[in-house]
Amino acid sequence: MSTDVDVVVSGAGVAGLAAAHALGGLGLRVLVLDKQREIRAVPKGELLQPGATNVLADWGVADGLAADGALRLSALVARDARGAPLMTMDYRVLPTERPWLLVHDYHVILAALARALPASVELRRGVVVRELVRDEHGRAAGVRTDGGDVTAGLVVAADGVSSRLRRDAGIGIERTDYPHRLAAFELTGQPLTEDVSTYATSRGLAMRYSLPGGRARLYVQVGPDELRRVGVDAAAGWVDGLVRDVPAFASLREDVVRAWPTRQVLPVSRALSASLTADELVLIGESAHAVHPAAGQGMNSSIVDAASLGARLRALDGDLSPELLGPRLRAWSAERRRALVHVGTTSHNATRMITDLSPFGRAIGRRALRKTGGNRRLSYTIMHNMAGLGQHPLKPLDRLHQLGVLPDPRGGRLPGWAR
Repeated sequence: MSTDVDVVVSGAGVAGLAAAHALGGLGLRVLVLDKQREIRAVPKGELLQPGATNVLADWGVADGLAADGALRLSALVARDARGAPLMTMDYRVLPTERPWLLVHDYHVILAALARALPASVELRRGVVVRELVRDEHGRAAGVRTDGGDVTAGLVVAADGVSSRLRRDAGIGIERTDYPHRLAAFELTGQPLTEDVSTYATSRGLAMRYSLPGGRARLYVQVGPDELRRVGVDAAAGWVDGLVRDVPAFASLREDVVRAWPTRQVLPVSRALSASLTADELVLIGESAHAVHPAAGQGMNSSIVDAASLGARLRALDGDLSPELLGPRLRAWSAERRRALVHVGTTSHNATRMITDLSPFGRAIGRRALRKTGGNRRLSYTIMHNMAGLGQHPLKPLDRLHQLGVLPDPRGGRLPGWAR
C-alpha cells in the first residue's frame, strides 16, 4: 500500500468523513482508511443540530440526506414521567436557514457523507491502521498499515475513543464514565412526532424521537448490570416496570417488548484530550472528546471540528510544510479545545439535571428544568448553544435564576445579544 498523499485520515466515521470533506475541499489529496469493510447500523449519532446541518449543506451532503428521507423535528422538550412539558425549546425561532433538528440513521448519514466526498478524496475500507510513521525529527509523517506505509504531510486520527494514534502520539485524555448505561430500542409502526422528548423520571433519563420509515428511537437509563440477565422471557416484566416508572410510555409497552431481541446497551462517558494536535497529528471526533449522548452534541461537535480545521488551513493554499502547518494546528487546537470545554460543561450540566438519581440531585434537577423552562432568556440561550449557532456560557447569576433562588428581571425577554 505504499502511498504518498497530502492527508491520511484513520477512521471513516462521521468525524473522519467530515475531515475528508473539509480538507479535500481545499484541493488536498486525502486518503481515508477504515478497518470496517462495511458500514454497520448502530444506535448513535442520529440527531444533527442546525449548526452542523449548515456545514453539511455547504458540503452538498444535506440535500442527499433530505433525498434519503431525513426528518425535520422542530423542538426539544423536557417532560415529566407522565409526559407533561417542563421545558420546551422551539427551534423554529432560531436565526438560521435550517431551524430544525435533522434526523436519520447513523449509517445513512455516513453513506451520504461518503457519496459526496470531493474528487481529491479516496476511501479505502478493510484497512487496519497500526501506528504512526515518524520522520527523522519525530514528527508524524504517515501511518503504518498491514499492507504497507502511507506517507502524508498531515495525519488525522478519527479512530474513536480507543484511538491507537492518540496513544502512539502520547496525547493524554481525561475520561469519566457515568454510573449508568443507556438501553437503546428501535420501535416500529410509530406515529410521527415533531419533537425530541426527554423524560425526567424516577429511574433517570428516558428519551424518544421519530426516525424515518415509521420508526422511533427509545433510550432508557439503566444500571450497569440491570439488563444482563433479563432474557426474552423476562422482558415483559421489565417493560411493565418501565411503564410504572414512566406512565407516558404505557402505549409503547408491546412495541418495547417486540424490540427486546435487538436492544443494545451503551456505556456513556465524557472525555476531552489534553490537546487536539501533536507534531502534524490532529485528533478529530471521539478520539479527542465525548459527551453524554442525551445532549445531542457528539456527532455535531465532530463535524464542527473538521469544518473549523479546514477553515484554519485554507490560507496555506495546500502548503503543508511543518513550519507553516505546525503553528496553525496549535492555534486551531487551542481555540477548538476552548469551545469543546464549553460544549462538555453545558452537556454535562444539562444531562445531570435528569440522570442524577440522588434525592437531592433529582429535586434540584426538576426545579432547574421548570425554572429554566419558564425563563425565556435562559431557555433561548441554552437552545442557541445546543443548536451550534454560538457559545454564550451561563454566568453564576444565571445558575441562581435557573434554581429560582433569585428572580430574573430579564427572564421574560430574549437575551440582549439575540435582539
